[in-house]
Amino acid sequence: MKNIPKLLRYLSPYKSKIILYFFTSLLSIIFSLFSFAMLVPVLQVLFMGSQATAPVGTGTVASITRFINDFILQQKPLVALTYSVAVLIVATILKNFFMYCSLLIQNPLRHTVMRQLRDDMFGKALSLPIGFFTEEKKGDLMSRMTNDVHEVEISVMNVTETIIREPLTILLTLATMVAISPQLTLFLLLFLPIAGLIIGKVGKSLKRPSNQAQEQLGEMLGNIDETLAGMRVVKAFNAERHQQLRFRQINNTLLRIRNKISARRDAGSPLSETLGIIVVSVILWYGGWLIFTDPTTTLTGPVFLFFISLFYQIINPIKALSSAFYNMQKGAAALDRIQALLDVENTIVEKEDAKPVKEFTQSIEFRNVSFAHGKKEILSGIDLTIEKGKTVALVGASGAGKSTLADLIPRFHDVVAGEILLDGINIKDYKIYDLRRLIGVVSQEPILFNDTIQSNITLGTGGKTMEEVEYAAKVANAHEFILRKQEGYQTFAGDRGTRLSGGERQRVTIARAVLKNPPILILDEATSSLDTESERIVQDAINHLMKNRTCVVIAHRLSTVRHADEIIVLNQGAIVERGSHDELMMKEGTYKKLVALQQLK
Repeated sequence: MKNIPKLLRYLSPYKSKIILYFFTSLLSIIFSLFSFAMLVPVLQVLFMGSQATAPVGTGTVASITRFINDFILQQKPLVALTYSVAVLIVATILKNFFMYCSLLIQNPLRHTVMRQLRDDMFGKALSLPIGFFTEEKKGDLMSRMTNDVHEVEISVMNVTETIIREPLTILLTLATMVAISPQLTLFLLLFLPIAGLIIGKVGKSLKRPSNQAQEQLGEMLGNIDETLAGMRVVKAFNAERHQQLRFRQINNTLLRIRNKISARRDAGSPLSETLGIIVVSVILWYGGWLIFTDPTTTLTGPVFLFFISLFYQIINPIKALSSAFYNMQKGAAALDRIQALLDVENTIVEKEDAKPVKEFTQSIEFRNVSFAHGKKEILSGIDLTIEKGKTVALVGASGAGKSTLADLIPRFHDVVAGEILLDGINIKDYKIYDLRRLIGVVSQEPILFNDTIQSNITLGTGGKTMEEVEYAAKVANAHEFILRKQEGYQTFAGDRGTRLSGGERQRVTIARAVLKNPPILILDEATSSLDTESERIVQDAINHLMKNRTCVVIAHRLSTVRHADEIIVLNQGAIVERGSHDELMMKEGTYKKLVALQQLK
C-alpha cells in the first residue's frame, strides 16, 4: 500500500478537475439525502392527517422538517402529495445529473494516469542498460507492463471514485443521522469498528497471493514467448508434450492462486452485508425501545423510518469501501512490482554538463579498463588504441569478453575501472545520444521489427529520402531482393523479420547501418550463421560498409580477420596476444591454436 501515494501523484497536475469532481459528487449526495428527507413530512401528514404536529427539537433537520410540515398542513393531502412527488423527481434528476458529471471528470482522469504509467514504464525500460535485460526474465517484464498495469487500473484506479465519494456519503449521512437522534447514532457507531476490524483482517490476507499470481503470469508469458519463438526446435525434437506439461504446471499453479484470491475477495461483500443486517436489527430494537419508553425523544414513526433508510444509505458505501479495500490490497501487489521496475537504478547516467560530440577525428583508447558483472570479473586491465580508419579484430574463445569489450564503446555498459577515451576525452563526458550517433552496430543476430522494410532501414535516422534509402539498400546488396517483393520497400518484415530469409534480414540491417553512415562500426560476425551464397553476398555488403570507417570486428570465423590492421586475442577477459595475422602465426601462441582448430591454412 506504500506505493499507492506514488501512483496518486500522477493526479497532481489535475487538481482543478479533482476539486470539480469533489464538488459535483457533494451535490449529488446532498440531493440524494434531500429526496429521502422529503419522505418524513409526507408520511406524517398522509398517515396522521390533521393530527400531524410539527416535530420537536432543534437543529437544521428539525427546522427544515417543521417548515415543510407547516406548508403541507396548509394544503389538501392530494396537493401536498403532488408537490412532494414533484420535488422528489427534481431532486432525483439533479442527483443523477451531478453524478454523471462527476463520472465525466473521473474516468478520463483515471485513463490519463494509466496512460502516463504505461508510458513511464516503457520509457524506463528503454533507458536501462543492456545488462539489466540479461538478468531479468522477458516474460516477467512483459507481465509488469501489461497484466500488472491492467490489475492496477481495475484494482486501484477504479476505486478512486469510491475512495472520494463513499466516505463523503458516509460523513454527510452520519451528520444527518446525528441531527435526527444523537443517541441512536452513537449506539450505531459502537458496532461499526467491529465490522471494520473483521473486514480489514480478510482484506490484508490478499496481497501475498496476488503477488504470486502476477509472478505466475510472468512465468506463463515467458513460457509462451519461448515456445513460439522456438517452435522449429520444439517440433524437431518432438518436445510438444514437454512444453505442454511445463505450461500446464504453470497454468495449474495460477488457477490455485486465483481461486484462493477469489474466495477471500468474494467473502467481503456478503460479510459486510451480514454485519450490516445484524446492526440494523439491533438499531430497530433500540429505536423502538426509545419511541416506546422515552417521552423526551424526538423520534416518531416516520422519522425513525427515515433514520433506518439513511442507515441503508450507509450500508452500500461501506460495502463499496470494503470491496475497494480488497481490490486495493490485490492491486497493491501489482503496483509494488511496477514500482520495483520504475525504481531500478540506471547505471548509465549522463552528466548534467555532458559535452556534445559531432565527429570522430583521432582514436578510441582503452586505458586499463576493467569490467565486472556483479562479483564476476569479465574484463581486466585492457589497454588498447584504435586509430581512426583502422580495423581491429577481437578474437578468442566463447566467454573471453569480446562482445563486452565492444559494448563498452557505445556505453551499453560502463567500465568499473579505467576509462575509454574518444579523441582524448572520456566517453562519459559526452552526451550519450551524440556518442551513439557516431557508432553503427551490425550484430550476429539480425534484429528486425514487425514493420515495413523501409521503416526497418530508416530506424532511428528519420528524415531520410527514398533515394537515400534505396542507395543504402544497394550498398548492402539488398535493393534487388526488396524490389522482387510484391510490395517492395513497403513489405512487412514480420515478427522478428520472419518473413525474410536469414541473408535478407542481415542485408536489411547492413542497409540500416549504411544509411546511418557512422564513422565507427562494430561488427559482430554478421555472416557466421549464413549459408555459403548468402555469406558471400553479405560479406560483399560488409566490405562496402567498412570502407573509410574505423571498425571493431568481433570474429568467430578467423578467416574474416586476416586483413585486419590489428588482431586482439582475448582469453578470460585479458589481452594475451596482439598483432597482424602473420605476426601472430609466427608466435605460435593462442591465436595459432585457434586457427588450427578452424583448419585455416
